[in-house]
Amino acid sequence: MAFVKLEQGVPTKYPYTVGDFRKDNPNTSFPRRIPVTILRRHGVQPVLQLPKPDTGPYQTAARDLMPHKEVIRLKTEEDATDPITGEVDQDQVGQPIHGNNWFIGYTVRDMFADTTDEDGVTTTKAEHEAAYQATLDAKAAEAVRNKRDSLIAETDYFALTDVTMNAAMTTYRQALRDITDHVNFPYLNEADWPTKP
Repeated sequence: MAFVKLEQGVPTKYPYTVGDFRKDNPNTSFPRRIPVTILRRHGVQPVLQLPKPDTGPYQTAARDLMPHKEVIRLKTEEDATDPITGEVDQDQVGQPIHGNNWFIGYTVRDMFADTTDEDGVTTTKAEHEAAYQATLDAKAAEAVRNKRDSLIAETDYFALTDVTMNAAMTTYRQALRDITDHVNFPYLNEADWPTKP
């Protein structure tokens, strides 16, 4: 389980471990397994990890540096009482709030944005994305060609003049040469490759 260390209700260290807690309190005796209630009383809160969000093709999901706390305002002090410690959560003006759970999540960011260079030339986000995709496509195409060349080289023995190549091997080698014309090129699945006879 991950923890966050709080000072005056503000997260100061994450991730924070039980070992860190023992080091920070060397003159205090704690049980072998320190209950969460004790950690909470000393400003150490458990952190729940939120699932990584789905991103678009030109987005990234970066893990947040510090956890955040859920905050849902409630009307009664009873509703804002922590069932484990019995302490009442309050906001900065002393109003009860519910939410003793700390979460570490993700922030989704676009990989590209419009930019303007020193000469005042603007490159749009779409142009950056197109250039990035072209680079990805070129790398994928190179990987396919390298695999194709390797598979053809494995069958070069059959192309020697003193070895008779059967029709199935001829068809296989031609299919490898034609792989760059495949409808899925350059993002081929394993099933898109011809089967060696």
